[in-house]
Amino acid sequence: MTGALVCALLTTTSVWAKNDTIGTVDTAFKLLGRDHDIIVEAYDDPAVQGVTCYVSRARTGGIKGSLGLAEDRAEASISCHQVGPIQITQAIPKQEQVFSERISLLFKRLRVVRMVDIERHTLVYLTYSDKLIDGSPQNSVTAVPIGRETPIQLKD
Repeated sequence: MTGALVCALLTTTSVWAKNDTIGTVDTAFKLLGRDHDIIVEAYDDPAVQGVTCYVSRARTGGIKGSLGLAEDRAEASISCHQVGPIQITQAIPKQEQVFSERISLLFKRLRVVRMVDIERHTLVYLTYSDKLIDGSPQNSVTAVPIGRETPIQLKD
């Protein structure tokens, strides 16, 4: 049972939101394995139709990076935008994790959390990384204002 759990942890890369790789740029040449790079990915908010978040983050290359054994840096940037008509078809929590991805073999994750600023009728997205023992205070935040004609219903 424990072996199956570890395999599931290792193969799971995201929770809830589907990501699309937009592109990468190399930052350092590696003779063996892929180069160190910065990857830009798009994530559609699964509960808010019409909002996409773009996350850029460093990705470690070399042999360890190519095999998925390297620990990526705890630095990321996020920018979320309205990409179509915004629809919120059901009540959403005031704060909810909408995406999580493994950035080390077992214990480090990149996370995106959506928060609702009901007073300003705005969705706020925060990205950060955490680690089992010690997370990183480095973070990035962005906001998407929602037109007053689109109601935001909060879950109790």
